[in-house]
Amino acid sequence: MRILILGGTAFLSAETARQAVASGHEVTCLARGSSGGPPDGVAWVRADRSEGATAYAGVAGGWDAVVEVSREPRQARQALEALGPRTAHWTFVSSCSVYAGHSVPGEREDAELLPPLPVDEDSSPETYGESKSAIEQLTVELAGEKSHIVRAGLIGGPGDSSDRYGYWPARFAGAEDPVLLPDIPDHATQIIDVRDLAAWILYAAEQQVTGAFNAVGDVVPFGEYIDESRRLAGPLGETVVAGEDWLVEHGVQYWAGKDSLPLWLPSGHDGFSARPNAAARELGLALRPWQETVRDTLEDERARGLDRERKAGLRSATEQRLLAEFLAG
Repeated sequence: MRILILGGTAFLSAETARQAVASGHEVTCLARGSSGGPPDGVAWVRADRSEGATAYAGVAGGWDAVVEVSREPRQARQALEALGPRTAHWTFVSSCSVYAGHSVPGEREDAELLPPLPVDEDSSPETYGESKSAIEQLTVELAGEKSHIVRAGLIGGPGDSSDRYGYWPARFAGAEDPVLLPDIPDHATQIIDVRDLAAWILYAAEQQVTGAFNAVGDVVPFGEYIDESRRLAGPLGETVVAGEDWLVEHGVQYWAGKDSLPLWLPSGHDGFSARPNAAARELGLALRPWQETVRDTLEDERARGLDRERKAGLRSATEQRLLAEFLAG
């Protein structure tokens, strides 16, 4: 297949390009290169999509498949207009953040979506779900029956730059002091390994799979994920478990970002990490054991440095202060 990846230099898009080359496909990546170059064996067309339709001048000819990962509706529309008529299969990597509600576990792909962001409005972290919703709408309108909407959940695995899934195994591996945990052992976690997601994107393109699907892993209770992270990090470190109300009162952030406890979600999000993946599994999505993802993530964390500055998780000084306050009562 002749595949064009709009991106190809970071995490999921790079892994997709890497696997596509390994499978013998002819792969081109259109990217600025601000995150580095694409994998070996890929034709690289340097272009800045913020410049508009002219960015696609260097990718002439027809394409068997295009993979789009953008969060900017304007750029997505321009790509669809420039490339859609000469592309046989169009994958848009969306997000489960497009759903309007996250309180009910098990809601399927027909659940209500957020209103789309206006096409000419720039995306922001606060409008991430709305921007992905807008691009889904554009993809269906302009690519029609050849569109494949991949609603990814939290993506984990080696190379993850968000620092969320890797925080806990890395924290236990570097633990010299007690590790502060939220008291949520039964809360759902749900990630998809970047390697499994990339493999399904390619399989779906090869098999001409179309429609919208949750591309998510199986649900794993937070306590089981923590136990496996501790076991793999070895030796088992001491933990201090704090209630959710106490953490909120002391300024700990949910989910992601500086001074957060990754994968911990606020109330009303019982369904956020508990979406079904049956529809995608029926059409070829294959998932490795989640324990393998934790193991490989920890190996990657060690290679990148356990003491590096992170985008998510508690900073050491913050955690020490919180532990002292909690233990002092």
